[in-house]
Amino acid sequence: MNFFNYKNGELFAEDVPVRDIASKIGTPVYIYSYNTLIRHFMAYTKAFNDIPHIICFALKANSNAAIINLLGKYGCGADVVSGGELFRALSAGISPQKIVYAGVGKTEEEIKYALKSKILMFNVESDNELLEIDRIAGKMKIKAPIALRINPDIDPQTHPYISTGLKKHKFGIPIEKALDSYRLANNLKNILIVGVHKHIGSQITDVAPYVDALKRILILIDSLITQGISIKYLDIGGGLGITYKEETPPLPSHLAKRILPLLSRHNLTLVLEPGRSIVGNAGILLTKVLYLKKAENKEFIIVDAGMNDLIRPSIYGAYHEIQPVVKANNDIITADIVGPICESGDFLAKDRRISQVKQGEYLAVMSAGAYGYAMSSNYNSRPRSAEVLVKDGDYTIIRQREKYKDLIKGEVVPDFI
Repeated sequence: MNFFNYKNGELFAEDVPVRDIASKIGTPVYIYSYNTLIRHFMAYTKAFNDIPHIICFALKANSNAAIINLLGKYGCGADVVSGGELFRALSAGISPQKIVYAGVGKTEEEIKYALKSKILMFNVESDNELLEIDRIAGKMKIKAPIALRINPDIDPQTHPYISTGLKKHKFGIPIEKALDSYRLANNLKNILIVGVHKHIGSQITDVAPYVDALKRILILIDSLITQGISIKYLDIGGGLGITYKEETPPLPSHLAKRILPLLSRHNLTLVLEPGRSIVGNAGILLTKVLYLKKAENKEFIIVDAGMNDLIRPSIYGAYHEIQPVVKANNDIITADIVGPICESGDFLAKDRRISQVKQGEYLAVMSAGAYGYAMSSNYNSRPRSAEVLVKDGDYTIIRQREKYKDLIKGEVVPDFI
């Protein structure tokens, strides 16, 4: 559920007409709902309230400082996959003991930064990474807290680009080799084993893959205990889907109902890494209609938001509901909604049935809060959009729109030119 609703035929973000934001801030602009973010975070908190747990928001979904700060004020931690995300989390006041660090390609500098910051744990993706963390921790004369990311070889039934739990994927250690990797970790002087981690993918709309993966991980934990290797944290990752079109993804309460009974005989602190399910439906992308164009057997609605602003439709074929900001009893047409980028792949929707709009009107691209701005770019030298946070009847800019001068920041023309 979210707080984007129509009132008298006009789209509101909480109690603010989004058309007011567009007229004052311009477009494209990302608009987020404060109360939706908190509602979604609290749904996780309430669902898992009966057991020790840490909810670590996946910064890769949306790394705006205001959003991280907001979630942090309610007790949220952070799942990070780079030194930059770690910096963002710490800058937002997230406790290091609520930060987990995943990712297959951690550099020496990033590992040192995380160790100095005293994060909760590294989610280690390979034996070679484990050895490197041990080496670096030894030089720093400290012990590195780690969980091994185990690949349970479970198909999450999602888009192949956001599926991560099969043997063919680059992520994690195959479950068949997990015991050997834990034995290796247990023999390293500068490694402290604290957990087990698994993450099978994103935009998952069925609890069954979670349950299957968890059962395999719990068998592993039992085997570790018999070998004298204690586990404190069980990180089950994130990945719960949201409704983009007609999906009916499970709620956090549904997930809790299925997995909590499996954990009843284990003394573990559960770590969850939700991203999309917290912020996805908490944000929209507002765009302005620039031109209407008719070609042979095809109509185009050309808008000022392009694939540089929202790339998911171009690279995933992802569906986002697109709605007129002001509803009218206009004819329904079938059109491609496209941006200004010089690429045939620059589209927000293809062959979409939509109410006829006029030049200068606004469209809202729904469910754009996750992997929207976070994946945006300056392709075609386009300044990135502004971001706005709405609370009740008020709103504020949480990221200024880039200016042309920002495009060349950091670039240097050498003397020999």
